[in-house]
Amino acid sequence: MSTDTINRRRFLGLLAGAAGTLPSQRTALADARASRRPNVILIMVDDCSAKEYACYGHATHQTPNLDALAKSGVMFETCWCTPICSPSRAMIMTGRYGFRTRWYHNDMKPRQGERGYNLAEDNLTIGELMKDAGYATAIVGKWQLRGNEAEHGFDEYCMWWAIKGTFQGPIEPPEGNLPGRAARYWHPAIVRNGEQLQTTERDYGPDLFVDFINDFAKRHRDGPFFVYYPMCLTHITWDFDLKRMGYVAPPGLDENGRRTGRKGGPTLQANVEYVDHLIGRLVKDLEQLGLRDNTIVMFTCDNGTARYGKGVTSGERGPLVPMIVNCPGIVKPIGASGELVDFSDVLPTLADFAGAQLPADYVIDGRSFGPILRGEAGPTREWIFSNYADRRLMRDKRWLLDGDGRLWDCGDDRSGEGYRDVTDSNDREAITARRRFEEILKNLPAPDPNDPLLAAYTESRQRRKQKARAKQSRQKGGKQE
Repeated sequence: MSTDTINRRRFLGLLAGAAGTLPSQRTALADARASRRPNVILIMVDDCSAKEYACYGHATHQTPNLDALAKSGVMFETCWCTPICSPSRAMIMTGRYGFRTRWYHNDMKPRQGERGYNLAEDNLTIGELMKDAGYATAIVGKWQLRGNEAEHGFDEYCMWWAIKGTFQGPIEPPEGNLPGRAARYWHPAIVRNGEQLQTTERDYGPDLFVDFINDFAKRHRDGPFFVYYPMCLTHITWDFDLKRMGYVAPPGLDENGRRTGRKGGPTLQANVEYVDHLIGRLVKDLEQLGLRDNTIVMFTCDNGTARYGKGVTSGERGPLVPMIVNCPGIVKPIGASGELVDFSDVLPTLADFAGAQLPADYVIDGRSFGPILRGEAGPTREWIFSNYADRRLMRDKRWLLDGDGRLWDCGDDRSGEGYRDVTDSNDREAITARRRFEEILKNLPAPDPNDPLLAAYTESRQRRKQKARAKQSRQKGGKQE
């Protein structure tokens, strides 16, 4: 059997054998540790760099709930995803890099009928892992994958999308970025377990998602349960009030973080602070259910902030995102950690806490950071990796090789900015660092230049540029008239 792919049915058989349990035995786990396995809520914000949160150094964004989780849990100073959405979602779902999943870019992933088109066909997903380990599973928010939720191991779902002919709400117009796409924020298109929710202009999608999570946790409070929550926030979209692309105003908050009953500002800051408000709601809900001490809350993002880091491969603005993990009964109050993690580490970390044993002949690129969270001594990652189309990025605790081939000396800085460009340096340490990275990259290949996916990506980029130029030309012509 290939170490790169595995049939889903074959995988489930291997996992069941490795764990030593049968489906009928999953509710009667043998050892004490398994009986106290934690619940997990994995939250992934959309388009929001680490730098946007106060705990990561932002001077004006108020994020008290996340700050508290970071202080009383673990806040990784350097966590990498990929610089764009789809491959980040593929990596966090599978624990594998793009050269295995073939999800390199939004415009560079397998076409229908090709290997890897549906991630669940040839990869283990976090939903399958947790479900087969005996967890009740749910996915909430934004899908942005192929196939359906059940195929990827989720028992329930509450997702932003519209069933054709059933959604009675706002649709993005031709001037938008995604014409024909239904609203995700106010008067949202949400499908819950196959049923289109009937929403109104007073309903705010992110609130409804958190309502679902609270309900799911309440129904499965005897546990264990796993919720994967890829948020819609803070993604830019069509603003139906202002009739333009941009940040959509969330519900307004007062200086104490309480809702005012009015809308806030259509700004990044308002959206970031509402993300924090939702995290506060989730934590409070867990406390009221008596689940707080045994529920791991993991918070991250799919790529850097739009217009700042998203799609950027120079430096590390693109892949540098938050990673905050908190669980009073399990995760030590370490605070800021200089250890390195990337999205391939999430699946093995979940396997660690779920007590799931991975098959030996299935390749996972990541490693569990569970020992760090528990405060245990032991080896940690020496480097992390990311890909964006045919570009590869790599980092250790000091040096950074970006997607443009430039080498940076980061020193002890983890901010993502202000690093020293040593690409042309003759310094022995810099030369040694580059050679070490190049040696590692031999086992982390870029797409084959003859791969049809690469040609399709190039053509897609050209079409997008032509479309953008045509739009600018029309806008310019309209102003002249």
